[in-house]
Amino acid sequence: MDQKQNIEQFKGQPRLPKFAIPKRYDLHLKLDLSACTFSGLVHINLSIVETTKFIVLNACELVVHEVFFTTSLNHLSHTCLRFTPCDVVLNGNDEILMLGFEQFSGALNEQLKGLYKCTYADKGVRKNMAVTQFEALQARLCFPCWDEPALKATFKITLDLPSELIALSNMPINDEKINGNVKTVYFEESPKMSTYLVAIAVGLFDHIEETTADGIKVGVYCPVGKSDEGKFALEVAVKSLDIFTRYFSMPYPLPKLDMVAVPEFFGGGMENYGLIVYRENEILYTDSHSTAARKQRLTIVVAHEVAHLWFGNLVTMEWWTHLWLNEGFATWISYMATDIMFPEWKIWTQFLQEINGGLRLSWKLAIHAAMEIQHGHEVDEAFDAIGYKKGSAVIRMLQEYIGDEIFQKSLSFYIRRYAWSNARTEDLWSVLSEVTGIQVNSMMDSWTKQKGYPVISVKSKDHILEFEQSQFLLSGFHGDGQWIVPITLCFGSYDRIKSFLLESKSENLDASELFPTSDEQNEDEYGEASWIKVNIGQSGFYRVKYGDELHARLRKAIEKGFLSVTDKYGILDDRYALCVACEQSLSSLLLLMDVYRKESDYIILSKLIDVCYNVLEVLRDAIPELTNALKEIFINILLCSANHLTGLMRGEVLMALAAFDHAKTHEQAMHRFQSFLDDRSTELLSVGIFSNIYNTKRAAYIAVMRNANTSRDGFESLLKVYREADAVQEKEHVLRTMASTPSPDILVEVLKFFISKEVRDQDIVYGLPGISLEGHEIAWRWMKENWNFIVNKYNGGLLTHFIRDIISPFCSNEKADEVEEFFESHVTSSFAMNLKQSIEQVRIKARLVESIKQERQPLQDLLKQLVCKG
Repeated sequence: MDQKQNIEQFKGQPRLPKFAIPKRYDLHLKLDLSACTFSGLVHINLSIVETTKFIVLNACELVVHEVFFTTSLNHLSHTCLRFTPCDVVLNGNDEILMLGFEQFSGALNEQLKGLYKCTYADKGVRKNMAVTQFEALQARLCFPCWDEPALKATFKITLDLPSELIALSNMPINDEKINGNVKTVYFEESPKMSTYLVAIAVGLFDHIEETTADGIKVGVYCPVGKSDEGKFALEVAVKSLDIFTRYFSMPYPLPKLDMVAVPEFFGGGMENYGLIVYRENEILYTDSHSTAARKQRLTIVVAHEVAHLWFGNLVTMEWWTHLWLNEGFATWISYMATDIMFPEWKIWTQFLQEINGGLRLSWKLAIHAAMEIQHGHEVDEAFDAIGYKKGSAVIRMLQEYIGDEIFQKSLSFYIRRYAWSNARTEDLWSVLSEVTGIQVNSMMDSWTKQKGYPVISVKSKDHILEFEQSQFLLSGFHGDGQWIVPITLCFGSYDRIKSFLLESKSENLDASELFPTSDEQNEDEYGEASWIKVNIGQSGFYRVKYGDELHARLRKAIEKGFLSVTDKYGILDDRYALCVACEQSLSSLLLLMDVYRKESDYIILSKLIDVCYNVLEVLRDAIPELTNALKEIFINILLCSANHLTGLMRGEVLMALAAFDHAKTHEQAMHRFQSFLDDRSTELLSVGIFSNIYNTKRAAYIAVMRNANTSRDGFESLLKVYREADAVQEKEHVLRTMASTPSPDILVEVLKFFISKEVRDQDIVYGLPGISLEGHEIAWRWMKENWNFIVNKYNGGLLTHFIRDIISPFCSNEKADEVEEFFESHVTSSFAMNLKQSIEQVRIKARLVESIKQERQPLQDLLKQLVCKG
């Protein structure tokens, strides 16, 4: 009885007790891919650091058949005593196993976590393969272990598998033995690493490899017959290893690096030590099936995962509350590596989209709020709340403030100091403070230990600039936060620059000497050149709200071409966010958008298109009779750009024109789509106005579905394209466009198709974001009717996409209330935070709708003026 009571003390605890530390795992797994089960045994060498009656570790969804432990008589003796525990308690709620193991077994699940099953086609026959995904807390689904990132150990892995298959793990193969139809593969012992980085992949693959200058074998394992599609990823991985070896002044420590493409995988990639796993779409590339945007994303994703081999694997976060730093850093440095490999892409301008993602996190929880957490879904939600996008933006801001050279030196020192061990966020700040002499801790605490970020209000009076900071929230409320903000600004030219730290709530700056003088320019030019841009290059993680006079000068500066791409992006992004927060009028936003005619840069046009979509979404609820006029204005703005675009951006503009029902785009797209159906090798989707084949194919597919309201032939033809496609990239293109139909009946058919067996569960993430403006109510009704099926079919991570993509587009408090009422009677534990965020987004937009209604007459007058402008 006493013992049972003592055992109770370990239940419900967020972390394991510290009296036993794992040193080495000897893991032997036997896979049965036909029965979709596995069994195994694991011997774990422990260091007992405190007197204890118990050994407590993690296990989940495993059947444990036999448990024992041994102990040496003394440190010089090879004689061991074997003990059988008097009590074994497996607590499913807490995912902990209280005691030491001979045999265990489990099932290959279909939830894309732990050791799971996915399927592939081998000469038309569906077969099973086995893959692991252990981050964050899912190694315990495969074998009993101390499943915490700080409890690093070495791993010696052995696998039994069908003899015709290939087995991969973190380390090179040491030996193989074949006994009939079973092959036993012995892998070399790994260096110290966390359990979440252990990896296994078993299936049929084709393989290509290269050896780096440092002698590291780098391999890519692809679906059979697709090894050529792995060549570009291999090239990127080899270059990335070289870049990061030099950047961190430390070589990659393992003898090999394999990358494997699997058909079913929840994320884009996972940085397992020595065996990075990717979703097929993220690593396979061909010139004939992949877009230019996909090539860039592949480069960033591969560089991101390779960067983790140092920042994440070699030096690992002490606990999951520091995951934001791992991911934020890998994101930032992946853009750096991509820029080194392909400078012609000017990829740093696209990093603005990462920053923008962080700025959209303003309604999410503070970093410090997600503290001691235990279960997998809680880790996922905490990570979402922290926001690696905010992390990457804050890291970039710090790097810009410190300077490239000293920042690199600091990171190299940090990696060497904490190699093979664990670190906390504060450890990095301490190293940066030590190397730079700057009090980085106090500065960064203001960014990482409070929620949100600031908006800097700027006004000008007699060459005195008034700066004031407050917490920015899309809800329109202002919190009590205060940050140490690196402010940069320029005056009429990028040759006149000023920078300072804003450490108080408000501060005035005398900028008389920085304004152009009358001797330098005539009166007319002086008016144009007196613009002021705050946050040069968007290097700071904050928004800027300009006074009316300063904003008017900036609008003229944009029209005259005085500003850089990044600054034009930032001005548009900030003005849109201020509009959503009801801090600026929609009329002022539309006037600003009008000066972006003839823009040709990818990042600006992408933002412009996003704003067009979002404004239309809200205006349909606020003043529906103005929707068509607004569509016409947006079409005219985009047409000014479409005529002189090539490559990456042309397809994006054409997709928007198709979505806005531009008649000429629809006419050409439908004609070319029919030619494509008649002859799949036709060039009619790759010439003339449709110059970038796969982005413009998607424009054609959207036009087909927008016209499915009058004829379902196009819908049936698009289904046929999907079913006949061999390339995963082509299937993705079709899925992204199918839900753009305005037809309620066809949309329901599309949604049914999305959750059918014809579409892999993971690919639901491509289809749902494409639901048309007209279709959101239909999709919500359909989701409610099919919720029990959906919640049983999809895991928590995928469920969040249903929540976000179907609920978030609504724009009324009544709809938010309806959503809350529905989910009061349905289980939401695996996506509670995402549901809360989506409902809050709906209420934010409802507030915007009411604000827009108040400016009905000025909006009507402005739209008439802009329509006449053409």
